[in-house]
Amino acid sequence: MEKMTNVKALAYAIEKGNFPTEVTEKLTAIKTSFEKKSASKKPTANQEANEGFKATIIEVLTNAEKALTVTEIQTANAELGALSNQRVSALLRQLIDAGRVVKTIEKKKSYFAIA
Repeated sequence: MEKMTNVKALAYAIEKGNFPTEVTEKLTAIKTSFEKKSASKKPTANQEANEGFKATIIEVLTNAEKALTVTEIQTANAELGALSNQRVSALLRQLIDAGRVVKTIEKKKSYFAIA
């Protein structure tokens, strides 16, 4: 299920609600305000670094002949080896949510491959 943001909640309320015109206009203005705020945010240095790590993970998985565990992904690349298992797992989860990586579980062990 997708996360319910303020913008989505306001859009739903505007679409489904039978509000007076004044209320609908006010909700639309608030929604526009939230949209402007989210559009002007720049990614943090950590978020930018994570994008680089995600690209490296994709590269490692693309070159792999089979699905890999987190530890195998880390040993395949020195840059990823310097990261903690938890951080690599979090990055993999983001890639799974984006539909770029698939996760399979065999005998209680998680394996990752390109989608």
